[in-house]
Amino acid sequence: MFDHYMYDGSAHFSIKKTETDETSLCPDKDTAEARLKENNKKIDELQAKLYADKKEGVIFLFQAMDAAGKDGTIRAVLSCLSPHGVHEAAFKAPSSTELAHDFLWRVAQQVPAKGEIAIFNRSQYEDVLIGKVKKLYLSQANAERIDLSKVIDYRYEDIRNFETYLYRNNVRTVKIFLNVSKDEQALRFLSRIEEPEKNWKFSESDWSERQYWDGYMEAFEDAVNRTATKESPWYVVPADHKWYMRYVVSEIILATLQDMNPKYPEVTKERLAAFAELKKEIEAELPQKKLEKNEKKKDKKKKKKAD
Repeated sequence: MFDHYMYDGSAHFSIKKTETDETSLCPDKDTAEARLKENNKKIDELQAKLYADKKEGVIFLFQAMDAAGKDGTIRAVLSCLSPHGVHEAAFKAPSSTELAHDFLWRVAQQVPAKGEIAIFNRSQYEDVLIGKVKKLYLSQANAERIDLSKVIDYRYEDIRNFETYLYRNNVRTVKIFLNVSKDEQALRFLSRIEEPEKNWKFSESDWSERQYWDGYMEAFEDAVNRTATKESPWYVVPADHKWYMRYVVSEIILATLQDMNPKYPEVTKERLAAFAELKKEIEAELPQKKLEKNEKKKDKKKKKKAD
């Protein structure tokens, strides 16, 4: 249903031809919020199975311009998950320790184990977005043999290879670009200034970054086209309507987990036989009234599920 938002390397992504305010998959905010609520339930159930199955991990990676709604979308769509087997990694400006290593070093440390979900709030793509726009690699320490004119091209290649490596080692990477328009970003900055409860969100540096808008748009377009693969696709989600953006992201995450198809581990016949014996021992210890009360609880649960 959201195939027109997906880029897997088979078609060219043109950011100028991409609408940021369309709502083709859902007619209105109320419907979107109701569907999001239903999706959250399903996502929660699948995450529990994924954690129990421990066969595959997944990274949900978010990139966007400032004020596009990364934090709010992560809260709205993924706060339903159990803390067990889930962690968020926020990649800000690299520290001196991180700069002393290869650019993927800090990212590799956040890769989830089998059965786990990692949420990347920004990611390795910062090195081909802000790193490209502001040419940060020119001021970083490099060996004399490094051809600085090829640094960004090499990084695209390294990122593709890294994501392929992860995929071949049971970790998927799902990349989501929240595509907000320049005008909508300005309106959101304005609300951060005008509404006291949002003042803390606003930074003058966010506004000053707008002078590089065209450069960032080109960088996002290049990043998608140079790193989109069938194994690790990009999803370019319209972000001018937050309610729509969050709903679409929930559909992407749900579809990914459904495709992973995690299952609770099967219990062997020997284990089931052992459980039966243990059940008898446990029941022998409990008073009859407690057992009867427990049976009534189980009957209520069965009835609730049936309804």
